Amino acid sequence: MNVASAPAVVIVDAYASSRCLAPLFRARGYDCVHVQSTPDIPQNYLRGYRPEDFSGHVVHHGDLAETLQALSAYRTIALIPGVERAVLLADALSERLGLPSNGTALSPARRDKYLMIETVRAAGVPAVEQLHTADLDELLLWYDKTGGRTVLKPVSSAGSDGVYFCSGPEEITAAFQSLHGTTSVLGQQNEAVLAQEYLVGHEYIVNTVSHGGTHRVSDIWKMHTLSANGVAELAAGAELLPRRGPEQDALVAHTFQILDALGIAYGPAHTELKLTPDGPRLVETGARVCGADVHVPVTAALGTSQLDLTVEACTNPVGFLSAADEDYCVDRHARVVNMVAPRGGVLRSYPRLDDLRALDSFHDVLFRVHPGEPVHPSIDDWTFPLRVYLLHEIAATVARDALTTRYLDGEGFYELA
Repeated sequence: MNVASAPAVVIVDAYASSRCLAPLFRARGYDCVHVQSTPDIPQNYLRGYRPEDFSGHVVHHGDLAETLQALSAYRTIALIPGVERAVLLADALSERLGLPSNGTALSPARRDKYLMIETVRAAGVPAVEQLHTADLDELLLWYDKTGGRTVLKPVSSAGSDGVYFCSGPEEITAAFQSLHGTTSVLGQQNEAVLAQEYLVGHEYIVNTVSHGGTHRVSDIWKMHTLSANGVAELAAGAELLPRRGPEQDALVAHTFQILDALGIAYGPAHTELKLTPDGPRLVETGARVCGADVHVPVTAALGTSQLDLTVEACTNPVGFLSAADEDYCVDRHARVVNMVAPRGGVLRSYPRLDDLRALDSFHDVLFRVHPGEPVHPSIDDWTFPLRVYLLHEIAATVARDALTTRYLDGEGFYELA
């Protein structure tokens, strides 16, 4: 077999935000090869996949040796996962190929949310109380002992898929019955559910890129939630924070402990935390780039994004490490606003889109639903019809426009058939 002459970077499941990695690698002179982790691409990822960005395409049919043989045709210098569902396969392939790798020893803890928390706890990092069970009676007994508000969710999923906030045994029973035995957005069977104590405090996101165990922070976000469509805490949006501050310093220190505990020594990671009265607590970590196309406002606000740092770590590790102690600088303030559809139907138009575009800080919009397509009431990360990015040199302008965007949202924003 002839081996390709140009060095190549392999991306497993280059969907969602990771679809934008291949052009960045190619701009540096690297070929990109796509590994599809399953014979079929999930429907919710199909639209964003760009096969034209890849010089090679390998479909994994469950046989690791077969996939490794197919990849032997390329001069692979790095292999990374694109989305959550790709982490296990990427760990196995990179380890077997002798590439920089997080390895497989802790792979389950990087995907199974119960094991993730227990692994972090075992490393001495304070963590949330939780229960992994397939038995409703056991769950209700645990709730009776712990009390208070409880979160139920799949053990392995993505986004806010299947996340329930419960305030009593009736709600817990209903959530358990809604989850148990169903299939997650990643196509995995929910044979058990994960119950966790509800963490009081603001939620944050810390995005990082690592190489050889050295971690760099690419961006930090403060999340905003609202109650809508029967969901107690729906992710309404987020604001980009400066790198430094008392909250950020505590969150970053905690995040680095989590990355070390989970064996994330290489590549991007997306860590969600809550800052409780007792300090930061992990919600979950994904060993992949952040979704929601946040690299769009981040690049405009900071000049570089998690995607750029991922490319730098893979292709120029010396340069990446030499800048490890440098803080990012906010040149423009940024916010993300998720538009919340109040009801379902077939979308005819967005009548107030021009009002949105006229905002002083309007930067871009990501459409998830186009005219002629079905729109659903927004209940999770997968059902927002569009996402708005706001940027401006003045923070107050962005804050005002974020409130105006929320005001524009609602019944009058969607013309439905």
